[in-house]
Amino acid sequence: MKRRKTGRMLWRAFRTSGAGKIYLIFLIYFVIVAIILQFVEPNIKSFPDSLWYCFAVSSTIGFGDISAVSAAGRILTVILSVYSVAVVAIFTAVITSFFLDMAKIRAKESVREFLDQLEHLSELSKEELDDLSDKVRRFRP
Repeated sequence: MKRRKTGRMLWRAFRTSGAGKIYLIFLIYFVIVAIILQFVEPNIKSFPDSLWYCFAVSSTIGFGDISAVSAAGRILTVILSVYSVAVVAIFTAVITSFFLDMAKIRAKESVREFLDQLEHLSELSKEELDDLSDKVRRFRP
């Protein structure tokens, strides 16, 4: 259940940040470049080869088994590689932001629970008081 909630929150982070649109546009550009390259590049004979080349470029692996030699192919390759680096950076930023938000939520919940216990000190058992006392000691620098 908690994993499902985390997944929904992560999906919401991608949606609200606008990263979903960026990824969709990237995917469309990726396919368009793959289609164009198979016609303008003499080294790329088929659509699967073109997809393979685009993958190697966008993942920055660059195996070298296929390379762009035409001016149009090189321009499309440069744009695809720069766009790919930006997409990876955006992905990393969204994930980092998500985990920072999760840490803030957990911290707020802990503080809320701690304050609730402090407000009801007279109702706490001996074990709960000892636990609360340990928490207070850990807060001191």
